[in-house]
Amino acid sequence: MNAPFSSDALGALRNDLGAGARKLFIANEFVDAVSGETFDVVDPATGEIFASAASGGAADIDEAVKAARAAFPGWAATPPAARADILLKLADLIVANGERIALTESLDNGMPFMMAKFGGVMGAAGVLKYNAGWATKIAGETLTPSSPGEWHAFTLREPVGVVGSIVPWNFPFIMAVAKIAPALAAGCTVVLKPAEQTPLSAVILGELLQEAGLPEGVVNIVTGFGETAGAALAAHPDVDKVAFTGSTSVGKAIVHASTGNLKRLSLELGGKSPTVIFEDADLDKAIPAAAMGIFGNAGQVCAAGSRLFVHEKIADQVIDGIVERAKSLQVGAGLAPGTEMGPLVSQEQLERVMGYIESGAGEGAEITVGGERIDGSGYFVQPTVLTGTASGMKVVDEEIFGPVLCAMRFGDEEIDAIAAQANATDYGLSSAIWTRDISNALKLAKRLKAGSVRINGGSGVDPAMPLGGYKQSGWGRENGSAGILAYTELKAVTVAL
Repeated sequence: MNAPFSSDALGALRNDLGAGARKLFIANEFVDAVSGETFDVVDPATGEIFASAASGGAADIDEAVKAARAAFPGWAATPPAARADILLKLADLIVANGERIALTESLDNGMPFMMAKFGGVMGAAGVLKYNAGWATKIAGETLTPSSPGEWHAFTLREPVGVVGSIVPWNFPFIMAVAKIAPALAAGCTVVLKPAEQTPLSAVILGELLQEAGLPEGVVNIVTGFGETAGAALAAHPDVDKVAFTGSTSVGKAIVHASTGNLKRLSLELGGKSPTVIFEDADLDKAIPAAAMGIFGNAGQVCAAGSRLFVHEKIADQVIDGIVERAKSLQVGAGLAPGTEMGPLVSQEQLERVMGYIESGAGEGAEITVGGERIDGSGYFVQPTVLTGTASGMKVVDEEIFGPVLCAMRFGDEEIDAIAAQANATDYGLSSAIWTRDISNALKLAKRLKAGSVRINGGSGVDPAMPLGGYKQSGWGRENGSAGILAYTELKAVTVAL
C-alpha cells in the first residue's frame, strides 16, 4: 500500500526539523527563548529525538503578554468583517499547507497521517470558517427594565481582553486553532502555550498567521513546559481569561493560579465516558463504533468511550465483536501505510496506561484481549478489553487516557438504574447510547450527567455544537454560540429618558 503523502514532502520536513530548534512567536517575530534554552522533541513511534523547540519560561510569557496587551485595543476595534477575512484566509492557508501540517502532527504526536490530515487539518479549517461567521454576529439586546420611569436599556458584548490558551498533546493542531478562532473572532488577543510533548505544529500555525496578515501581537506562541511557561501564563496578572484543555488535576491548579486577578476560565477537562448498548441496538453499527470510540487515537481522547455498559442478552456478542476488532486493528507508526492506531505519546504515558492495566488485573478484572506493551521501539500498547470490571476499581473510576475498555453488563433495569451506573463517576464529559427505541434513548439522555450525548452515532466534535462537561469534566462550554460568548464580557447600559 502506498503512503498517502509525498516522500519528498516528508524528506523536506525532516531536513527542516533537523536544521535548528523551533522558535517562539512573539509580536509577529520568531525569537529564541530569553534563557536560550531548548528541549528535545521525541517521535513516539520510535522513541528517538527528531527535533527541538525553544524552552520558553516566565520571562518569555511576560513578553508575549505585553505584546498581546499592546495589540488588544487595535484588534478589538478592527471591524468584525475584517477579523473574519483574516480567519478565512488562515483557513485557506491551512488547507494549502495541509500535507506539511499533517506530517508534522503525525511525527510529533504519533497519530495516523489520515487522522492528522482530515481530523486535524481539515477540522481546523472548518473551525476557522465557522467562527469567522460569528465575528459579525456578536450582539447585545434591547431590554425593558422593571424599574419605574422611562428608560432606554440595552446590553453590549465586548471582548474579554488578553486570553491565555493552553492546549493538550492529543490533538495539538486543531486544539490550538479551536482555541484561537473564537477568541480572535470576538476581538481578543492570545498567548498560546502548546503542550511540551507536541510543540511543532503550533510553530507552523505562527508562520501561517504571519502570512494571513494578522497584526503584530494579536497571537503569540510560547513553547515550553507546563510547570514554567504554563504556570506563568495561568498566573499572569495581565491575562484576562485562560482557556484550557487537559487533565482535571492541571485544571484545578489553573483555578488556583487564576485567583490573583479572578481570571475568566474555560476548562475542558477529563472524562470517563459511558457507552450504553441496549438489547435492540443495531450491532453492525454499535460494535465498530464502540471499538473505535476507545481505540481511536490510541484512546488518548478526553471523550473516549472508556466504560461500556451492554445488555446481558447481547453482551457476549458485543464484547466478542470488539475483541475481534482489537485483534485486527493495525497498530503502527502514524506514517506507516494502513496504520489505524498509533503509539501513545510518551514513555510516561505508556507507563501510566500499563500501570492501570496491571491495577485492573490485580483487582480482579479479566484481560480479554491485549493488556501488554508491543515489543520494539516506540510507545505502543495493545488495544485492551477488560471484563469483570465494576465501579470502585481504579480502571473503572479513573481516566486512563489509553486504549483500555472496561466492559460491564446490565439486565432489564429501569432507565433510572442504568443512568445511575453510567453516572457513577466524577466525570461527565460525553456519552453514547445505542438503541432502536427512541423513547428509551431520550429518557436516558435526559438522565445522563454529561455535556454531550450521542444517540446511534450522532456527530463527532462539531464547531457548531457546545462542548464541555458536568462535574469534574470542566467549566463552561466551547464551540457554538456558548463558545464565542465565553470570550466576551456582558455590559448593561441604561439611559433615563
